[in-house]
Amino acid sequence: MRLDAAAIRRGCPSSEIKSFSHLCGAELDHFRKIAATEGALTVACTQQAAQFSDEAGDRPDAISFVNIREAAGWSRDGARAGPKMAALLASASVQAPDYPLVTLSSEGVVLIYGRDEAAIEAGRLLADHLDVTVMLKQLDDMAPPAATVFPIVKGTIRSAKGHFGAFELAIDDYARPRPSSRDRFVLDAARSGVTSRCDIVLDLSGDRPLFPAHDLRDGYLRADTKDPAAVLRAVLTARDLVGSFDKPKYVDVAPALCAHSRSKRTGCHRCLDLCPTGAITPVGDHVAIDPNICAGCGQCAAACPTGAASYALPPADTQLQRIRAMLLAYREAGGANAVLLFHDSPHGTPLIDALARHGDGLPANVLPFAVNELTQLGLEAIVGAFAYGVSAVRYLLRAKPRHDVTGLLQTIGMAEAILDGLGFAGRRLATIETDDPDALGEHLTDIGTLAAVATPATFKTVGKRRDLLRFGLSELHRLAPKPVDVIALPQGAPIGAVRVDASGCTLCLSCVSACPTGALRDDPDRPVLKFIEDACVQCGLCESTCPEKVISLVPQIDFRAARAPAAVLKEEEPALCVRCGTPFGVKSTIDRIAAKLEGRHWMYPAGDKRIETLRMCADCRVIVTSEQQFVPFKGVPERTPPRTTDDYLRQREGKD
Repeated sequence: MRLDAAAIRRGCPSSEIKSFSHLCGAELDHFRKIAATEGALTVACTQQAAQFSDEAGDRPDAISFVNIREAAGWSRDGARAGPKMAALLASASVQAPDYPLVTLSSEGVVLIYGRDEAAIEAGRLLADHLDVTVMLKQLDDMAPPAATVFPIVKGTIRSAKGHFGAFELAIDDYARPRPSSRDRFVLDAARSGVTSRCDIVLDLSGDRPLFPAHDLRDGYLRADTKDPAAVLRAVLTARDLVGSFDKPKYVDVAPALCAHSRSKRTGCHRCLDLCPTGAITPVGDHVAIDPNICAGCGQCAAACPTGAASYALPPADTQLQRIRAMLLAYREAGGANAVLLFHDSPHGTPLIDALARHGDGLPANVLPFAVNELTQLGLEAIVGAFAYGVSAVRYLLRAKPRHDVTGLLQTIGMAEAILDGLGFAGRRLATIETDDPDALGEHLTDIGTLAAVATPATFKTVGKRRDLLRFGLSELHRLAPKPVDVIALPQGAPIGAVRVDASGCTLCLSCVSACPTGALRDDPDRPVLKFIEDACVQCGLCESTCPEKVISLVPQIDFRAARAPAAVLKEEEPALCVRCGTPFGVKSTIDRIAAKLEGRHWMYPAGDKRIETLRMCADCRVIVTSEQQFVPFKGVPERTPPRTTDDYLRQREGKD
């Protein structure tokens, strides 16, 4: 392929660029010398990554790899791919921080759940490697084996929970065969409600999966017995699941930031709605994520409005820094009309490779950006990309996704509303749902030319997603073709305002105590309800807490909110104590209470001076009540004496 070294150097002016024609072979000594003396290295070859890592000796972690061949050079536009190569190298040079690991352990106890001889055959294949138990839904017509190598039992799995290394199954109709079974299995009496624990579950039953998003549940293997190759793959996978295994701890939760609930009132539940594996559960006022079950889709972190859930592979700010480095290098190297193609490695990388090897390759302006999961991408990534000068964004999805991608589609919907509102014409965002490399190439070729911002932003931020989003929105608004102050967003957006029906608000301030971000505030000196829109995350706690039901959410972006002072939603005159003048409540509320009670309640007869105690502060009320010897129960209507057992007995005997 042609290597435009000049364009690469223009795009990466702060890096030392060295080019070779056969670095993994005849020029390998050059690599050994550089690896021994230089600091962090980026090698533009992924095919020989294993060889380079071995040659690096005790410094393999100092090397990062990037593919500029299939992603750029092997293309019909390869001669013009210099700016893209610079962009790929610049993005790869951004180092991601380390992430924590979760260790799962398995002792090799496997339950094979099936309905016919295929499950028993799978047990025979695994018997020398694992501790096998085969459970069949029916045993009536089967002949028992001559020798019992592993237990074969009857049962139906009612429910399952747990994770790799610690599965717990609830079983009904459980029965063990008698050792005296001759030509067919003779079973003991069946029992229900039996609990079974195992490390691995091999499901060959053909029934509905035992877990949601079952493909993402480590240790749960499922295959159709009509496909012998699939069964064999599952058996070979199960055979190796013995020992300790590390997986990333994808998501970290900060309970103090979570806006799930307050005072048993439910607020934000975005992550609970989106989690495909059921790894998220409510725990009091916040949620907890089981790292053993979490499969790392990242939808919870992408949708979390407060930053309580944060993704670690990589963090959102590192990801945005990679996008920034890519787009700035592309522009400096002379690239134009950049299209950002988000894809995951297991699906997207093979498709891009196939298109490069057997087709026209990626267009020169399409910049592939690999992520762990497409659903980890939040609104801040899209907003930042357009502020940095991208003209369009595409998401490469599987034709049949492994799990629900509702969160990603919601993010795209919000981003489309923002871009349309700011004057970005054309189809700026879209998904490409295909497993066909040729279809991928056709879609990318048909995008056409779309105008980007005239002068791309260069900001670099760190922090939580909300901070990144807030700053990115302000920059995008500054650079937009047609900036406006307010843009309406779809329902469920994490940005917006609240609307209060002031005529029904009593200034009880329950919403203030429930608000987890301080967006709703009071004033210690006067009865007032204030609102800071920039702090609102649309969790809905104020709406669910309000006793008068006068609060509603308004999803929108007001670009003036970051600089605006607190808005007054409701303000009233304070109630002053008629005895000492101390403010102690809301005047309209006190007047309304007094009007409802005077002459209508036995404690406050019309014209009685005790009604004035309602207009006093707590201290004065106690003093006046004591000084004037108010009798609280004076005027209480005489009550009919309660009837006792003796009364009923006398009535029955005719004595009363």
